Amino acid sequence: MSTETLKLLIVDDDEDDFYLTSDYIKEIPSKKFDITWANSFNEGIKKLTQDNFDLCFFDFLLGAKTGIDLLKMALDRGVSCPIVLLTGKGDQHIDLEAMRLGAMDYLVKSELDSEKLNRCIRYSLERAESVRRLRESETRLRNIFEHIKDAVLLKRPNGLIFYHNTAALTLLGFDETDIRQLHFRDLFVTVSDYDRYVLALEHRDSLDHFDALLLRKNNERTLCSLHISRHTDSEGLPYIMIVIQDITARKKLERDRLLAEKAASTARLVRTLAHEVRNPLTNIHLSLDQLEPELEDEDLRLFTDIIRRNGHRINGLITELLNSFKPQETILKHVSIQDILEAALAEAIDRINLKKITLIKEFGPACLLELDASKIKIALLNLIINAIEAMEPESGVLTIVTYIDDETCFVKVQDNGSGISPENLNRLFEPYFTSKTNGLGLGLAATLTILHSHQATVEVESELEKGTTFTVMFPLAKYTSFAEEEMV
Repeated sequence: MSTETLKLLIVDDDEDDFYLTSDYIKEIPSKKFDITWANSFNEGIKKLTQDNFDLCFFDFLLGAKTGIDLLKMALDRGVSCPIVLLTGKGDQHIDLEAMRLGAMDYLVKSELDSEKLNRCIRYSLERAESVRRLRESETRLRNIFEHIKDAVLLKRPNGLIFYHNTAALTLLGFDETDIRQLHFRDLFVTVSDYDRYVLALEHRDSLDHFDALLLRKNNERTLCSLHISRHTDSEGLPYIMIVIQDITARKKLERDRLLAEKAASTARLVRTLAHEVRNPLTNIHLSLDQLEPELEDEDLRLFTDIIRRNGHRINGLITELLNSFKPQETILKHVSIQDILEAALAEAIDRINLKKITLIKEFGPACLLELDASKIKIALLNLIINAIEAMEPESGVLTIVTYIDDETCFVKVQDNGSGISPENLNRLFEPYFTSKTNGLGLGLAATLTILHSHQATVEVESELEKGTTFTVMFPLAKYTSFAEEEMV
């Protein structure tokens, strides 16, 4: 906008009205004006296209067209200068329509004078500047929302989503149309998590670090942290803003680190305990060696045999415990993960058949991994046996899945058994922790040690009475399909 001379466009098909309006404008003190006249609708379009103006006045009646039509066309063509609508008589309907479309003011010609036009021009220019700044601010904020990595959703209190950024589409896997048709509760994996969210926000205006499992379009579960706050828009309508952070990877790292620290601490305790137990155990065995030749009574020898057998049993338990935490020496070779699974299933097939369990194999592209085949077979066999023992005869379904995503090879062992309670889930890999009546609780501890020695990780998802899924993730340092290898 010029600071010295204001460029005005007046579109009016009545020449007398144009000169009258121009004269009023020229009488305004302390301002200079460069006034351009367009005497028809088409001429107005032409002038708007050819030049830039600081302010425009459109007459309402322009032959077959109206100033409202010209206003719409000007806005469609990107005209950003303030526009004032002029009319021969007042009409509230026209006034409201003009203001709704973006006109800065609405004036009745018969009521015009220099003072009113001066106030109108000043008000329109100031309002246009405010609108320009608001639009710039809106554009900046929109750009921020579009480029931040966190997903942002705006929803009404009834749960319908009316705004989202690009990160929300990426995180949740929906497209523009799908996400606008969603109710917010549809994103929650469990109803209890949604009810917990509603209850937590019921008497509060904001909620931070609300963790919940959200469901992506492909039914994949994602652990997220939600930051929620209540707001009101310019029309007084309430809405809720939700900022969503995907914390799956972070929680996984925290859990893996905690598990590793816990395993290391337990291993130190086990080594110390083994040393402290074996010393007196050795003394007991040495004492028995000295005592037995002196005993002539066979009944007394019976008791020494009991002591010796239990001493060996204690020593065997200590050895098993130490082995479950002993770093695994691995002999790495290029092996197919599918072949290892087939070998593990072959060893478990009798159990599967005896319980009449349905076996489903969904193997992805065959691939080679740097593994110690014998040890990985033991680890996977432990998972398969656990799944078999968790299921009921005849109704059990064991599903083995392999697939590749990015730089990771995934192996899933899924059952539809009794499931694991949340409190037991956290203790699953602890030595001697078991829910089986005849188990030692060392199988999963040994499995974890084997997997860690291959830089592999394992995740467990379980729901009571619905089943459990173990997901083993191998770093895919080198992946070669058999077809590709045969071509080399």
